[in-house]
Amino acid sequence: MEAGTLSAAPIRDFVGAVSIGVVDGAVLLDLNYEEDSRAEVDLNFVMTGGRKIVEIQATAEQHPFDEAQLKRMMDIAGKGIESLIAKQRAILQKLPLRQ
Repeated sequence: MEAGTLSAAPIRDFVGAVSIGVVDGAVLLDLNYEEDSRAEVDLNFVMTGGRKIVEIQATAEQHPFDEAQLKRMMDIAGKGIESLIAKQRAILQKLPLRQ
């Protein structure tokens, strides 16, 4: 945009991705290596700023999970992604981009 090649910002929406896991029965956001290696459930979740789902990939590593657990994992993932997207927006607002 600064060079005049683009007349408007090319960003149509934001996107964020998080990892969710169930470890010792607790739903955790963005597991570290030790937690991930012990996870009973592993879920990768990608969503846009408009709350549209790009990807959900879940695996029951040790025990199957039910719909209530999936909903809880999706809720926590959604909140984590909202936080990431808020940070993306804040950073972009600081850049000197012409609209």
